[in-house]
This record gives sequence, structure tokens and C-alpha cells, in this order.
Amino acid sequence: MEKVIVTGALGQFGGELCRQLDTGAVPFDVDTLDLTDGRNVTQTLLALKPDAVINCAAYTGVDQAQSQPARCRAVNVRGVEHLAAVCDALDCPLVQISSDYVFGAGEDRDTPYREDEPPSPHGVYAQSKYDGELAAARHAKHLIVRTCGLYARPGDTAARNFVKTLLRFARRQRELKVVGDQRCTPSYVPHVARAVLFLLGVGWAEPAPWGIYHVTNGGSATWYEFAREIFRLAKSEVVVEEISTEEYGAAAPRPAYSVLDTTAYHSLGGPAMPTWKEALEEYFDQLSSTGR
Repeated sequence: MEKVIVTGALGQFGGELCRQLDTGAVPFDVDTLDLTDGRNVTQTLLALKPDAVINCAAYTGVDQAQSQPARCRAVNVRGVEHLAAVCDALDCPLVQISSDYVFGAGEDRDTPYREDEPPSPHGVYAQSKYDGELAAARHAKHLIVRTCGLYARPGDTAARNFVKTLLRFARRQRELKVVGDQRCTPSYVPHVARAVLFLLGVGWAEPAPWGIYHVTNGGSATWYEFAREIFRLAKSEVVVEEISTEEYGAAAPRPAYSVLDTTAYHSLGGPAMPTWKEALEEYFDQLSSTGR
């Protein structure tokens, strides 16, 4: 594919896709393509005639969405509807990046979610991501990729994520409280981006069969366990206290368990996804080599 439009290109995932696509990427962000403006989306894409579109643009303020539902849905649902409509007209693939948050229940669960299980979104953000999936699926040539807990390579200085936030906190405080009753799979952006391009067929013979795929690193961890491993690899003496979701007191509900089953992706023979611990070690190796 010679021309792949990447929306949300200034975000950590969109930016990594552009990096891996190199000259094949046509990057857009909200300042150059507002997905809520259907006419502009249609005119822009029809003029460019891309080989594919990867939608990484999203309203990601999980807590803010509770008080800004219209704004959240304008981007996460209406924006996807606009992209799906024009991709249908162009007969080109649409890749929609989605979230483990579509599985909002799972308090008593310990088995990873398969793609064919019914979502159960809790909260405005989660519902908007699921409705965005439904919008993307109305276009025949769709790939919906659910992922989880993304953190970019250390060289991405603009990225905001859990790892960078904890390392920043560690420079100015010696104790942190981290939630220990939410289990998912933290995932390294370069690995997930590589897998998404495989599914799309970039650099490979052909794209994967259209549909939904779960793509994360391997294994699972609570945010508390992830934090402990971050500070171990950072050789930090920060003391981490485990707290509950209730104690944290976030405005929006979070999944208690949202580990995703990646069997379908791996059955296609794509690039291997290391475990979350191996991925985090790779992050720190790169951090050490770049000095950032």
C-alpha cells in the first residue's frame, strides 16, 4: 500500500504507525482533519484516494466523557461514521482502533475475552468506543482492532501514558498509590502498531480476513503490578501502595477484568507479541540507549 491515511497522527499510536509506514503514511490530526465535519472528511478522502484508512483519532478522556457525552460521541461515533461512509465510496479498507473498555463487566471473571463475545460497555467512553466499532463494521472492508494499556517508545517525547506518568511522579515523590483490582494487559505501542500493519497487509501478501481482532502483549497485570515492575526496572526506591478502584474514586467506571484473547491474531502467523514484562524491558533498554 502506497498511501495510508492515519488519523490521530499526533497521538502516540498514530505517530508510531506513521513512523513505521514512513513515506506511505498520510498523517492527519484534528488541526488538519476534523472527523466531526462529515463534508470535509468526504472531500479530503475522495481527493486523496487512499489505499486504506487507519483511524487512531479518539476522544480518550474517560472521566471527562461522563460530563461531555456529546463531545465524546461526536469524535468516537460520528467521526467513525463519516470515515466508514467515504471508505465505502472508495472501496478501501478502514482500520478502527478500539479498546478493551468495551468489556466493562468481568468482576468475577478470569478468562480472556474472545472477539466473538458480546461487549458490555460501562460508562460514556466505553459505550462510544463500542458504538464506533458498530459504525466501522457497517463498511464491508473493516478491521476493528481492540487493544489495551498503550504506552509509546521513550523517544516519543509528546506521548502521555502510564509509564511516563509514573516515572515523572517518581522524580518528585517517594510514595505512590496505584489501583490493584483492575486486571488488563499493558501493551507497547511499537508492537501493536506492527501487528496492525500486518493485519492490513502492509509489507505482507494480503490483509487478514475482515473483522475484529484483539492485539495486546502477552499475559496480564493489575496497574499495581505494572507499577511495581516499572519501578523495579527503573531501579527506583519509590514505595507503591495498592489501593482499590473505589478508593481511587474516578468519575467513570473501569473494567475490573479486560484481558483480551489474542488467539485469532496469532493464528494468522503475524509478528510475535512479547509478554508485557518483555515489552517493558524493551522500553527500558531503549530508554537507556537514548538517555530520555
